[in-house]
Amino acid sequence: MYQDVLIPTDGSDGTRRSIAHGLTIAEQFDARVHALSVVPEGPLGTLESEEATPTAHHAVDHVAAEAAHAGIEATTAVENGVPHEVILEYADEHDVDMIVMGTQGRTGLDRVLVGSVTERVVRMAEMPIVTVRATDEMQLTDVEDAEARAREQATEEGYVVDELAAEPRRTSAAWYFQFETPETDDPVRLSVDAVSGDVRTVTEPAP
Repeated sequence: MYQDVLIPTDGSDGTRRSIAHGLTIAEQFDARVHALSVVPEGPLGTLESEEATPTAHHAVDHVAAEAAHAGIEATTAVENGVPHEVILEYADEHDVDMIVMGTQGRTGLDRVLVGSVTERVVRMAEMPIVTVRATDEMQLTDVEDAEARAREQATEEGYVVDELAAEPRRTSAAWYFQFETPETDDPVRLSVDAVSGDVRTVTEPAP
């Protein structure tokens, strides 16, 4: 029934559950996932900052990594424009059968923007829309606590980890760490789920 599932994401906590739901639906129907992030533009011109475009790429790369982990085919895209318009245009151009979106961010401006975009997409889209509320509570909000868990997991897997090879990142409620290690030239990469606290090794470069 569904061959192409679109998951819009901006990397905020509010999109975490929608990503999980979108991947579950895609897995059930053996569908392809499309991860789309939009760098917003509005009446005052582009809202892009130095961090906006890299953050958008990290957001879709996170979805792709999660999809690969589940054995799901994924396509990623980062575009500029008015978010709900870009989402609808992308869905039409790529014959998307379903869109899975979060209904709100967790706090502040994120809560307003995510909810506003979803409302417009629901009102204007011709294909089915699955909306997902962000109800999970964050358990790990401190980067030091997350790093400690990542180091513990790396040690359990037999690695001797030294300094961080890059600054930690958090995307869609997951922390990403890269540690230098004498065993290999490549860093050891681990992700820490900020809700569940689960830690796993990442085979691809961290988003």
